[in-house]
Amino acid sequence: MMTNDQEEKDFFHCIHGYSAYTKGLYKKALLSFNSISRSQNYKQIKNYLLGNVHFSLKGYDKSVEHYKDWIKEIQGSNKVITSAVYRNLGLSYLHLKEYVKAKDYFEKEFSLISNSDTLAIIKAKMSLANVYYNQYLDDDAIPLFKEAYDLAKVYSDVELKQNSSLNMAVVERNRKKYKESVEYYREFIRWKDSLFNKDKIWELTEKDKQFAVAQKENEIAIQDEKLKTQKVVQRALIFGASGLLIFLALLGFFYKKLQKQNSLITQQKEDLAIANKTKNYLFSVVSHDLRSPMNTIKHQHLQLKKHIADNNLEGIKEANNSAITVTESTSHLLNNVLHWSLEQNNQMVFEKKEYPFKPIVEHVLYDYENLIEANDVKIKTNYIKNSLIKADRESLKIVLRNLLDNSVKYMNGKGEISIEMGVDSENYAYVSIQDTGIGITAERLAKINRLKDVSIDKINRSEGVGLGLILCQTLVKKNDGIITFDSEEGKGTKVTIQLPIFN
Repeated sequence: MMTNDQEEKDFFHCIHGYSAYTKGLYKKALLSFNSISRSQNYKQIKNYLLGNVHFSLKGYDKSVEHYKDWIKEIQGSNKVITSAVYRNLGLSYLHLKEYVKAKDYFEKEFSLISNSDTLAIIKAKMSLANVYYNQYLDDDAIPLFKEAYDLAKVYSDVELKQNSSLNMAVVERNRKKYKESVEYYREFIRWKDSLFNKDKIWELTEKDKQFAVAQKENEIAIQDEKLKTQKVVQRALIFGASGLLIFLALLGFFYKKLQKQNSLITQQKEDLAIANKTKNYLFSVVSHDLRSPMNTIKHQHLQLKKHIADNNLEGIKEANNSAITVTESTSHLLNNVLHWSLEQNNQMVFEKKEYPFKPIVEHVLYDYENLIEANDVKIKTNYIKNSLIKADRESLKIVLRNLLDNSVKYMNGKGEISIEMGVDSENYAYVSIQDTGIGITAERLAKINRLKDVSIDKINRSEGVGLGLILCQTLVKKNDGIITFDSEEGKGTKVTIQLPIFN
């Protein structure tokens, strides 16, 4: 900066810092803002900007310090900025677990919000609700969550609808109101899917635009090529030998282009062959594995009809539970067919990110509560140590669902499933699922543990290895993990999944 004037230096530091802040370069912004002098002209704005940067960096003690200094200096500041500062102060104290101060600033924020600013009202109510909820003051928190939810339902912001319905699902679950919790959670999923579809439509629209531009550029390129060819022909008539050389060059060009097209056709044929093998395999799975459950469901319906006629309540309950188990298993099979088809055709969305391990496992267990209860199976958990893993969360859930489904499916009457999670080295976290079911024969266990680099060509259904285990092997390997099976016939099975820890 080529200036000796302190006022100009402060101005440039302010501009550079704000530019870095808007781009998310918070540490660079912090350096610029700290370079501003203690001039009275910049004291207020410096405190405000430093408060924002420290808040974004989760340095809540520092953000509180600068925001309070800003409040001491404010003179006629507009309500929007003051309201934002009060909100950030409330959030900072909420993170610091100083709930009385957090509540005080959220109430100050609320007093500045216009009655017509629905978005700000919803956020303020949810913030106050979180203050009460973190102090286990449910009677104060839940009405605020409900008010925020009701306002969000008629507001246009999809993400706000999603967050408010998720809050209500969690609240109702903690109150043991599982039916209401499930309804709110379904609403959360619908809003989440709506947001996902909206993003997908935008993405497809952008791709369509790019394709149209590329097609137009290709047409222009083809037209240019035609013009060049015409010039070449004209020059060929004049120069003779030069024309012959140009002709040979064009011949070589088109020959290479033809070779390229032939190579593309060959690749397409290979892809088609793989797709055809996938189709044939999936048809064999559906025709083979669906026959038995369909017959079982038919038999259960006949049994249910008989028990109803006899007014046998115990028989009705038993037949109904059995039908639920078969239906869940059939649905699980169809899900596996879908996931395997998507994975084989590279259409499965797969994105490895940093996730805490324990919530993923708990989420899958929550989904299985009804099925486990219907089968009179007990679940025992032992979370030795939680850790951050690097994985694709949705594909990991598919694997855990498959393993839990197998444990329930092959349980000999009543039984117990033990879930253990911990860390077995500096690089790997693990989760193990152990059941007291019928176990696996030594011969079949050896075949399961030999599954490596599985592809359609290597699948042999006669070996007794189902699509679910093949899918588990494929998805765990795609997550850079390891899956192992230990079992003893008649005593149960233990499956261990190792996944890389996020460093």
